[in-house]
Amino acid sequence: MAQNLVRLIRNLQRRNARRRLELAVAEGVRLVEEAVAAGVTFEGALVSPALARTQRGTALRGKLEQDGVAVEELSDAELADLADTDTPQGVLAVIEPRAWSVDDLSIDAGRPVLVVDAVQDPGNVGALIRTAHALGAGGVILLPGNARSNHPKVLRAAMGATFRLPVVNLKVEEFTAWLEQRLVVLWAAVAGSEDVVRVEPPRHLALLVGSEGSGVSSRLLEVAHRTVSVPMAPGVDSLNVAVAAGILLHEILRND
Repeated sequence: MAQNLVRLIRNLQRRNARRRLELAVAEGVRLVEEAVAAGVTFEGALVSPALARTQRGTALRGKLEQDGVAVEELSDAELADLADTDTPQGVLAVIEPRAWSVDDLSIDAGRPVLVVDAVQDPGNVGALIRTAHALGAGGVILLPGNARSNHPKVLRAAMGATFRLPVVNLKVEEFTAWLEQRLVVLWAAVAGSEDVVRVEPPRHLALLVGSEGSGVSSRLLEVAHRTVSVPMAPGVDSLNVAVAAGILLHEILRND
């Protein structure tokens, strides 16, 4: 059994395998705890003696076994060789993240949906999802060109938010159709445009952010009803995309 999980984890280190199998690898005590708490389906878990060196790690193993998850043991060196980080904390788990759909997105008044356009850095995508969850967004839409939500670095950066907040992958045509069908107003984040503090948000809103290098694509700008920005000090022309999204979402929610 352990070798089957080892082969599966090595396979899931490839993007095409993650997409085909719709599985992911959760690494580290905190992320596996979050997956357990959210009721995520487990294919199995690998643990090493390092996990038993803390009370928290011992409790996690007990919870996995109590929930019927197949737990197999490796040496610390064997597990570290499989891990994506330098400090895997003695646990790797193969999980089946929930398959969210557009029907799971909440567009209730005061709950904007965050839309992400072509942000390739998985750490930024994970931070965007975590920020959206923390600030009460109704979900996240990932358009083509983004790191996918089951990428190991996205999972770690999101710190469990992907298990609880709807995150949906849509093609541009599917996204624009959703806007029209649900009567959602689209605001695009564009540096130097209208100060978000001065604008009253509509009842049903989607906030679009793009990569720090290229920004929002021209095709999507044509669809946007308005462009908004974060006012910045003289001489500063950009922010990390997750930081900018956090400020924009905070102002939108505060003004609702």
